[in-house]
This record gives sequence, structure tokens and C-alpha cells, in this order.
Amino acid sequence: MIVSRIARPLSALVLLGLAASPALAQQTNRNCAPHAMVVERLASGYGESRQSIALGANNAVVEVFASLETGTWTITVTAPGGLTCLVASGLAYEQVAEGLPNTDQGA
Repeated sequence: MIVSRIARPLSALVLLGLAASPALAQQTNRNCAPHAMVVERLASGYGESRQSIALGANNAVVEVFASLETGTWTITVTAPGGLTCLVASGLAYEQVAEGLPNTDQGA
């Protein structure tokens, strides 16, 4: 079951805890569902699509979904062969392309 955007946990502590322990994310199941269902719900309900993907601890897949039109965003964590869990969401998403700062001492 996917809960409403308002009821999703927004705490950075929760994000770090679930990203570090996908097994914990699966045990809590409150904000978890099969990956295809989560992706479809984020697309149809909020207009969000995947903006980035990375590997976290224990090969967990961390994804950021966002709507470039409305600015809503959601972060999910998927354990290998497991459920996808919503770990954070919010507003005012922006894409940025920042270069690394020049760290040369002579600059």
C-alpha cells in the first residue's frame, strides 16, 4: 500500500537508516510496494519520473523521482529482489548542473 504524500516520512534520519539497511525497510512495509506499482503510482498520481539512480549500502537501489512541472519529488530505496520503499518526499525540486569548484592553489 502506498500512503499519501503527506503521511510519508520526511526525516533525514529515516532516509539514512533505510538506505543503510534495506532489510529494515522491508520489515516496516508501511510505505513499501512492488517496484512497478510504486513507479506507476508516482507517474500517474504525481507526474513524477526517475531523475537519478544509484547503488546504496548492500546493493540497495536508491532512486529519485520528480516532476519537472510541479516540483514534487520522492526518494525510494529498493533492496535486491525486494520491495521498493518510499523514504522521503517534498516540493521545489530543481535540476542543477554544477561544476566542481577550482581547487588549484594558483587559481
